[in-house]
Amino acid sequence: MHNKDPIIRCLDLQHFDQAVPILAELLHSCVHEGASVGFVLPFSIQDSEEFWQRRVRPSLVTNRRVVMVAEIEGKIAGSVQLDCDLMPNQKHRADVSKLLVHPTYRRQGLARNLMQELEQQALQRQLTLLVLDTKTGDNAQPLYASMGFEEAGTVPGFALDPFSRKFDATTYMFKRLRT
Repeated sequence: MHNKDPIIRCLDLQHFDQAVPILAELLHSCVHEGASVGFVLPFSIQDSEEFWQRRVRPSLVTNRRVVMVAEIEGKIAGSVQLDCDLMPNQKHRADVSKLLVHPTYRRQGLARNLMQELEQQALQRQLTLLVLDTKTGDNAQPLYASMGFEEAGTVPGFALDPFSRKFDATTYMFKRLRT
């Protein structure tokens, strides 16, 4: 158990570039602990770094994505993204992407802290709707519900489980924001 309060901050491009190796380790650890965040095994640290560089960085450069991190005692312990890189008819909303908490730091409220900051960032951008999907029955689903996210529906056979190679259902959730 870590006793220090987390610091939640948004990464600018310079800090993002410096943090990529740590973010890669965070994602790698979460996937290897069973997080259903879009990757299957084998999943190397290089695969993880490539995700951050090729999929996240371009939209960070154009200010269409916000990457938030939770730091404890100066170490990145978690991350979440506000993805605003959507079609022109969807500029009022954003997707919640890749809520990650390092296995060492779980069950301490970091995911909730990250989501609270994500909502503040969305409100600052005058967004009125957040959308996410989560593996049906995942540990994060009750967290999202407790924060006011509503279920929109479940899609069976949506994504391949990284360990069992079976297809899991995903639940789409949304939250209307007051601006």
